Amino acid sequence: MTRGVPRSVVPLTGRWRIVQMSGWDRDAIDLVEPGFIEFTGNGAGQFGFIAVRGELDWRPVERDGRVGVEFTWEGVDEGDQVSGRGWASLVDDATVEGHLFFHMGDDSSFRAEPFAPAERLDGQ
Repeated sequence: MTRGVPRSVVPLTGRWRIVQMSGWDRDAIDLVEPGFIEFTGNGAGQFGFIAVRGELDWRPVERDGRVGVEFTWEGVDEGDQVSGRGWASLVDDATVEGHLFFHMGDDSSFRAEPFAPAERLDGQ
């Protein structure tokens, strides 16, 4: 078990490649860097897509019988402070689905898969 993480959530921890969003196409998602969402073992994490970067504060939940998390987040979008909430659940060992909401702004569903070894950032 990863230290500090409930056993049920361990398969969700790690960095996932955002491959699809309902609000933006793949070229937009990868505008600055490959889109990603990451859940670390201490209830924290981060994400990045387009020109948005955010830090997560997540809690484990069960969504429709699946391992999942709900989170709040704060970050920047082209230099402007932004925040919001979201959720993610493990569909199978190779897919995470979720939804990201900007406070008083856009929202989008997303689908993420494990990074291919050549796509990993920062050696992770």
